Amino acid sequence: MKILYTLVLCCITYVSQAQQTLTGTVFDEQNKPIAGANVFIEGTYDGTSSDENGRFTFSTTVSGTQILVISFLTYETLKVTIEVANCQNKMFKLRESVNSLDTVIVTAGTFDAGEKARVSVLKPLDIVTTAGAMGDIVSALQTLPGTQTVGEDGRLFVRGGEADETQTFVDGIRVAQPYGATTANVPTRGRFSPFLFSGMSFSTGGYSAEYGEALSSVLLLNTQDEAIEEKTDISLMIVGLGLANTQKWGNNSLSFNTAYINLEPYQKLFPQRADWNKPFQSLSGEAVYRHSFTSGLFKLYAAFDASQFDLNSESINSPNKIRVDLNNNNFYLNSSYKAKFGSQWQLFTGLSYGYSKNTIGIGLDEVANTEHASHLKVKLKKTFSDRVKLTIGSDYFITRFNEDFIANSGGFFNSGYDANIAAVYAETDIFFSKKFAVKLGARLSDNDLLNESVLSPRASVAYKISSNGQFSLAYGSFTQAPRQEYLKYADYLESEKAQHYILNYQYNKDRRTFRAEVYLKSYQDLVKFDTPNVQFDSDFNNSGSGYAQGLDLFWRDNKSVKNFEYWISYSYIDTQRDYRNFTAEVTPSFVAKHSLSVVSKWWINQWKSQLSVTNSFTTGRPYNNPNESQFMNARTKGYNNLSLGWAYLISQQKILYFSVSNVLGTANVFGYEYANTPNTDGVYNRRAIRPTADQFFFVGFFWTISENKKDNQLNNL
Repeated sequence: MKILYTLVLCCITYVSQAQQTLTGTVFDEQNKPIAGANVFIEGTYDGTSSDENGRFTFSTTVSGTQILVISFLTYETLKVTIEVANCQNKMFKLRESVNSLDTVIVTAGTFDAGEKARVSVLKPLDIVTTAGAMGDIVSALQTLPGTQTVGEDGRLFVRGGEADETQTFVDGIRVAQPYGATTANVPTRGRFSPFLFSGMSFSTGGYSAEYGEALSSVLLLNTQDEAIEEKTDISLMIVGLGLANTQKWGNNSLSFNTAYINLEPYQKLFPQRADWNKPFQSLSGEAVYRHSFTSGLFKLYAAFDASQFDLNSESINSPNKIRVDLNNNNFYLNSSYKAKFGSQWQLFTGLSYGYSKNTIGIGLDEVANTEHASHLKVKLKKTFSDRVKLTIGSDYFITRFNEDFIANSGGFFNSGYDANIAAVYAETDIFFSKKFAVKLGARLSDNDLLNESVLSPRASVAYKISSNGQFSLAYGSFTQAPRQEYLKYADYLESEKAQHYILNYQYNKDRRTFRAEVYLKSYQDLVKFDTPNVQFDSDFNNSGSGYAQGLDLFWRDNKSVKNFEYWISYSYIDTQRDYRNFTAEVTPSFVAKHSLSVVSKWWINQWKSQLSVTNSFTTGRPYNNPNESQFMNARTKGYNNLSLGWAYLISQQKILYFSVSNVLGTANVFGYEYANTPNTDGVYNRRAIRPTADQFFFVGFFWTISENKKDNQLNNL
């Protein structure tokens, strides 16, 4: 018995001698103690938590050099090498994690919407529910600050820039022909429906070095990475039919939609101002296939569009109407692959091909053009830590354009060009803290057609001044090859250039968002020519210049009134340009100095309905009156459009939808066409450029068929 007692006593003495005590204090970067931090030795169960004063103490049986781990929510985990015997009364400092939801993000010039957006100014694709947008993403974006409503065109005009200064990307790959074909002041629409996209980013300037060949803006559309469930959507409309379906099997899924639009029955019910021989008709479709790998995702996206119309176009310079007959065929294919590999590396690669063919009859003459456009992209992203990330990549753009003019008299003229643009870029994101972040980058591009290489630096800074508010500052240099109508006649031009300076403030709290942004955009090397219109014998040069500066305000409130949400956008712009065949630096005809949009949506539970109201107003736009001595000195009257939309749920998956644009029947005027020569009184006669119809009525029935019996198309109306 004495022997057993002696052995136990010896063991207790040995253990007590082998254990060593560690003590210390945990602080944050402001030297404030952190309570509740987890402190332990890596690879053991020895550890504890810090008390209210940040202090900790615990014992361990290990010895020598060890790794001490200290972790706490919203802070970066600290791993430090220690000597166990000497770890007493040590001080340890934790840095705030930059991966938390309240970390600063760069917002200058960018509106994000989507499931993955850290701060969504707009909910996932809900902007297409706005009254008057008619399911067109571009029309809905025109209710945001920084955009211009150009009703006779329909494309996206941003901060004093022409429509072709905005580039569209699907899953990071460029779309060379993002709009439907049009002519003769008939507005076009974007080619993409909202059904296949999970989010978007719309940049009004100062965008990443990853994107190029855009002087003013980029629109990024992201297809869904994963199909949620199998379903079918059926659309019956007074203007056509639509069908969409999603299928899933294993690691694969396929979604598609198709639509047939024919305005002829509609225009028999509601005659328009335009003199149609054959109203607009189109057959279009989109599909996206997805395959998930263990650490990667492959997506294949395809879209087609075949459209035509035939009308008699009025002109002040012709005693008879001129027949315009247009047929357009368009195809777009986009494949992409993204994956994670190695130590914190990400790979993205993609390839797109776009084909567009237009056959246009103008009177008895004919114009036929074809464009083949491809984009190859490779991007690598390395995460060195939560605070430092590096992106490097390269782009290669190929464009082949050919146009034939065939005169009824027997004349023939051919024009076109082949262009290849190679670009490399690098960009780094540095988070100095949760409150302060910097993005630095540069893009180098080479255009073989123009025999030109250009370096474009980019920089953005963001600083969080409170838990809900932050400032962002962005600068960027941007270049873009001259537009198609110039390059087909002149391959000796240089790229057009712009410098962006943007200061942004954003406040976001409890489903309310406020944004204020001021900007300055300076243009250089804009293309000028010396003829009344662009033609083969024009003398082109890059002597043009200009500027745009202004203020954009945005307020969104989803909180104040139950089942009611609204946003208000206001833009002020001061811009002038000396480009094209302008005789002075003036405000272009597509720019209104003041723009205001109010969008509201109200869910009325008793009526099982959603009411949407949108009002868009702009002040008058400039135009040139040759009866006055000063160039571009006249102004149209203000533009106003009040639109209503009403969605009624017949059942959870069946919706009856009605909408009308310009409820008040405002006689909007977009500008004037003047005679080339004065009349006998020495006065130049004119013709007002008006919408093809003052109002547009829409009625549709939308039916969703899915297993859960709850999904519907309300968010796409």
